[in-house]
Amino acid sequence: MNSKIQNAQNILIIRLSSLGDALLTIPVIKSLKRNFSDKNFSFVINKNYADAIRFNPYLKSIYEYDKNNPQAAIEELKKQNFDFVIDLQNNRRSKKITRAVNLNFTAFKKPTLNKFLLVNFKINRFEKIKSIPELYAGSIDEKLAVSYEDFEFFLPDGKAEWKPRKNKICICPGAQHFTKRYPVEYFIEFSEYAASDGFEIVALGGSSDKQICAEISEKTAVVKNKSVDDDLFALAREMQTCEVAICNDSGLMHLATAIGVPVIAIFGSSVKEFGFAPFTSRSLLLENNSLSCKPCSHIGRESCPKGHFKCMKEIKPKYLFEEFKKFRKKYV
Repeated sequence: MNSKIQNAQNILIIRLSSLGDALLTIPVIKSLKRNFSDKNFSFVINKNYADAIRFNPYLKSIYEYDKNNPQAAIEELKKQNFDFVIDLQNNRRSKKITRAVNLNFTAFKKPTLNKFLLVNFKINRFEKIKSIPELYAGSIDEKLAVSYEDFEFFLPDGKAEWKPRKNKICICPGAQHFTKRYPVEYFIEFSEYAASDGFEIVALGGSSDKQICAEISEKTAVVKNKSVDDDLFALAREMQTCEVAICNDSGLMHLATAIGVPVIAIFGSSVKEFGFAPFTSRSLLLENNSLSCKPCSHIGRESCPKGHFKCMKEIKPKYLFEEFKKFRKKYV
């Protein structure tokens, strides 16, 4: 195991954003504590995403980073006498924190060149597809292992547990970028198929998803809008009562997997090579692999560069519903 960690006592983990990326550090946090139980692990994170790890029992302290006043967090961290830094962000902001805190560090090894070649030239050099938690762990130590069982989400009163209510499912129609969003009209059609088969459907999302959740609920009476103002704990409590979560490539997809909810993930411009497929054994990834233009971005776009949006539009609601029924029978 990493000798620098073995020789350290107070260790700072950096992952500032975003929600999904922060959630995907959870298996690494648990693995680190399991392998280095005598060490103190602390975490610095953008204040907007701090609830992702706020009640994680394997962390000693959490420090909130405000991008509008970054120096405040840096000054506070400098007082803590950290003797090792694990930088899982590896960008300009995180490097500034590292330089201020301790130059004894390790950083996330991003597959930047491989992503660039796949997006721009469709050259696939991903010989083995690794999840982001695996990539995080490998950047710390090649022997550091993470498992699906390490992925947990903690509420103020303890670990979130999957407690499904019969025939209740959720859709999570939001995503940061357009090319990662399954069309609204498709979510509506799918929901009407599901409702006609006896399912209760709720739409979940944070403040950035409230409009799309409201639109779906207004256009079909079969979907209840349960979006909230960025209350991750409220979303988790609602989500843990669902038999299945149907999600885009988004932070809520990772929240569902952390809770243990079986997940159907719909990938448009996304591809599993980038490591963001659901980190769980109970998942189904639906994507259109017949397109020569996919992926068109490693993060998503605000419009389809070809104008046809076939990566999403060719995944028809009827097909999604049939796959959902088979998936539910297998895992619920």
